[in-house]
Amino acid sequence: MSIVILSPRPLISSVTTRRHHLHIRLHLHHHHHYHLQLYYLYLYHPLYHPRPSKNYSKYFQRSSRLADVNRRLKSQIWSSVVTIVLVEAKNLLPMDIEGLSDPYVKFRLGTEKYKSKIAMKTLNPVWLEQFDFHLYEDPYLGQELEVTVWDRDKSHQDELMGRTIIDLATLERETTHRLWRELEDGAGSIFLLLTISGTTASETISDLAAHEENPHERTQLFQRYSIFNSFQRPRDVGHLTVKVYRAQGLAAADLGGKSDPFCVLELVNARLQTQTEYKTLAPNWQKIFTFNVKDINSVLEVTVYDEDRDHKVEFLGKVAIPLLRIHNGEKRWYALKDKKLRGRAKGNSPQILLEMTVVWNVLRACIRTINPKETKYMEPEIKFKRQLFLKNVLRLKAIILIFINMGKYIQSCWEWEKKSRSILALILFVLGCYYFEPYMIPTAALLILVKYYLVALVTGAPLSHQNYTLQLQQSHHHQDHGDAASDECPPTPGDDDDDEDDKDKEEKKSLKERLQAIQEVTQTVQNSIGYIASLAERVKNLFNFTVPYLSYVAMMLAILGVAVLYLIPVRYLILAWGVNKFSRKILRPHSVPNNELLDLISRVPDDEELLNYRELKAIPTADCERGSAFSCSSSGGTVSGNPSGIGSGAHRREQRKKHKPA
Repeated sequence: MSIVILSPRPLISSVTTRRHHLHIRLHLHHHHHYHLQLYYLYLYHPLYHPRPSKNYSKYFQRSSRLADVNRRLKSQIWSSVVTIVLVEAKNLLPMDIEGLSDPYVKFRLGTEKYKSKIAMKTLNPVWLEQFDFHLYEDPYLGQELEVTVWDRDKSHQDELMGRTIIDLATLERETTHRLWRELEDGAGSIFLLLTISGTTASETISDLAAHEENPHERTQLFQRYSIFNSFQRPRDVGHLTVKVYRAQGLAAADLGGKSDPFCVLELVNARLQTQTEYKTLAPNWQKIFTFNVKDINSVLEVTVYDEDRDHKVEFLGKVAIPLLRIHNGEKRWYALKDKKLRGRAKGNSPQILLEMTVVWNVLRACIRTINPKETKYMEPEIKFKRQLFLKNVLRLKAIILIFINMGKYIQSCWEWEKKSRSILALILFVLGCYYFEPYMIPTAALLILVKYYLVALVTGAPLSHQNYTLQLQQSHHHQDHGDAASDECPPTPGDDDDDEDDKDKEEKKSLKERLQAIQEVTQTVQNSIGYIASLAERVKNLFNFTVPYLSYVAMMLAILGVAVLYLIPVRYLILAWGVNKFSRKILRPHSVPNNELLDLISRVPDDEELLNYRELKAIPTADCERGSAFSCSSSGGTVSGNPSGIGSGAHRREQRKKHKPA
């Protein structure tokens, strides 16, 4: 804040501080007549002190050599990358009148600073943001990460809520640390995931050239995860080793036709990365990384980025590898995919050379599998997209069609479309109902699993994988066939206009088809949601006596059901129901298939129908009032003995004159 006073000569008469605010009083006089006082000027400015007060000078200290350090860092290559995932905070200080706060977090490491988004009106905020810092080998810069929590104040300057310091020199490299840090002065706690990786020094343990296989350590590793040590450290499921050799065929992200690629490895919330190889499309990282496996069903994500100026990144390719698909010690090339992991990434067939080894305990993995999955904090937010909506609806439709086809098959057995099949189904149903035991349910599931296992054993791949591969080959075949046809038939002069017309027609047709597909899908979703909502409202109205007659019928049926279920075993009831379904076509060939329970519910109106049946209040008019004074004496429509209403018009006119106000 600055104030410039031109003509008067100011004189500070008093300076006071009250509750961390500065009050300044200025006497303003004329520059020729000093005795003539013009007016007073009061200045009010808030003062903010960091907690604790003993660090006041340190917190606001500005080193005189920061400019020199900044100049050196611009020409210096960083030595490590510090990746911070800001997860949440607990029990922060209330700063507003409502007892809440609008907290956000500031990070500072050397000369790099980052600020998180603001969490509105909460004392337990959740941010889920990621920040990348860079460590430099500079003697003037320490390795202390400063974390401060601030409260957003629209009317005044933001206020400091809490502060903590993390000494990075005490943390192990190439490991993701889960840190709960208490803020100073009991201002709450903050939860971070912090990883120091991407080390460029050649003597680090992650350097593949300096790494030597130790047979003794390998033996100890296998003993740690042997079946005999299954009940020791139950959360430690396994150990993953990843060797990142090199990549090739990457896309050029810079104007010079080169890139500055580095590789990031993520296993749920653990995140490690290599150093950056500058000005190359075939980086040679030669790094080895290790991960503690907490769930053998996890997926290792390997992503290649390009480092731009100001440490921004650009996507180059990605591959997702489930841990259960890893072949230990196999050194192979993996094709890099796009962000959606559906197609090949940009570039000249980009691929990365990896070698992985995973050692795990089977019993610990089984126990972990039937427990909740570890939450991944940095999941991208899913927004509404038309294509994603259509795809999800089609996926759900495919699953529903399976059950619909099963129902049609059972219905065909009831309708005796094939007598031999219906007879066999009836015999199996009767025997199943009579001899059914609960253990038969997992037995049936086991038989289905054995069937698919035998099919996979014979064919060498699961059925779903075969279908997916077949669809993928067919799509590639169609694309290649179309491309080949276009290559074999070169355009001739004079055909350009026809080609443009065909393209326009195809675009219009494709647009029309897309709009029609969207309309069909939205209509299906709309009708399905409406049917489910209507069914639920009908059940609700059946229980709350909206239609008393139907509720009384439901009560009588419920009493009858209680008596039947109490006296007759369930297996005989199911047997009788099934025999009735099979015999309907024989005994009552012209009857309509139905469901008695749904038939009863369909008679109950839903909320929308109740609104349609609601009667509006009749508004009385002059004709209604006159009609109430003269009642009809006969069904022939006579009024006061006048047949057929003759003379009623004159009579009404006379009555209107009598009732006419003065």
